[in-house]
Amino acid sequence: MGLVEESDQTQATTAPRPVKKKTVIRALNRDTGERRTTDTILSIGHNSGLAASSARQWTQILGNYRQPNRARSIIELLITVLPLVALWAAAWFAFSLGHVWASLLIAIPTAGFLVRLFMIQHDCGHGTFFAHPQANDWVGRVIGALTLTPYDFWRRAHAIHHATSGNLDRRGIGDVDTLTVGEYQARSRWGRLKYRLYRHPLVMFGVGPAYLFLLQHRLPVGLMRSGWRPWASTMLTNLGVALIVAVLVWLIGIKAFLLVHLPIMLLAATTGVWLFYVQHQFEYTVWEQNENWSRHDAALQGSSHYDLPAVLRWFTANIGVHHVHHLCSRIPFYRLPQVLRDHPELRDVGRVTLLESFRCVRLVLWHEKQRRLVTFREVRALG
Repeated sequence: MGLVEESDQTQATTAPRPVKKKTVIRALNRDTGERRTTDTILSIGHNSGLAASSARQWTQILGNYRQPNRARSIIELLITVLPLVALWAAAWFAFSLGHVWASLLIAIPTAGFLVRLFMIQHDCGHGTFFAHPQANDWVGRVIGALTLTPYDFWRRAHAIHHATSGNLDRRGIGDVDTLTVGEYQARSRWGRLKYRLYRHPLVMFGVGPAYLFLLQHRLPVGLMRSGWRPWASTMLTNLGVALIVAVLVWLIGIKAFLLVHLPIMLLAATTGVWLFYVQHQFEYTVWEQNENWSRHDAALQGSSHYDLPAVLRWFTANIGVHHVHHLCSRIPFYRLPQVLRDHPELRDVGRVTLLESFRCVRLVLWHEKQRRLVTFREVRALG
């Protein structure tokens, strides 16, 4: 396939024994930006007999968590889809009675379930929600008509994201456009203005999500010259979306459909973009030129652990445990908390709390010397 991650190919071949191993943990000095190496003792426990001395070895350890549970996956799907349908119907019923404010309030949890449904589609795209590839693909395709996301096209673009995350020489597909300080300073005044507009919160989390899900996903943008499959994926998804919209408009009318569904869709889209943003756009993330780039180091050090409150973790299907997900994307989302319980030393790697995440919005440029994301204000101070 070419884009399959090395971590996805790791297989556990022997039953591991409880051991303790010495490992090297890379820590970051937040004052100087330097990464230092310290020795510590890591209890591997029952999960692996391997020493976790590098990000690459972590992928081998995490391979033991890859097996999905079919019954659990079906339950997770049902407890997401059924409340989503019920809440959507409740929002429409409130609207039909003239209680627009109640419909908008109901839209908030409904959007949460739609986000969770997208995360299930995400797991299907990694081939991890079910053991059988065809089950993953067809569940993912059906969900794609509800999330406005063409499954096969998105799966390919997302695989590119996993294969290039943090690589300065391979930016452009499946990521948030990020310039280095030098690239930004070399741009014309008009070029700088365009980038500032793109990174403005109202565009990034307002206009951007609506454009992405309502318009951009209607075409295989980024893969338009990559054969017929991306086109087939987007066009068939568009057909599915059109059929769903036609049926709902026929049942409840165009006005009710727009005023009930658009708030739900836009809230879910904004939430999804926000989550993706925080997963890689935090201060001490990692970006490297291609010759120095390592997929495993970029996964561990360049992806955050977005430590959300329990309710939000549930609605976002543990996607905040993103560093572990990037190290081994074949772990089902419902097994990610088990990884952190078994390996607590992973909890503080790239940890970003809900409060801290709001400060990430201002981080817009990669400073290659300081090796961190910086704000426009900091760049102006540099002269």
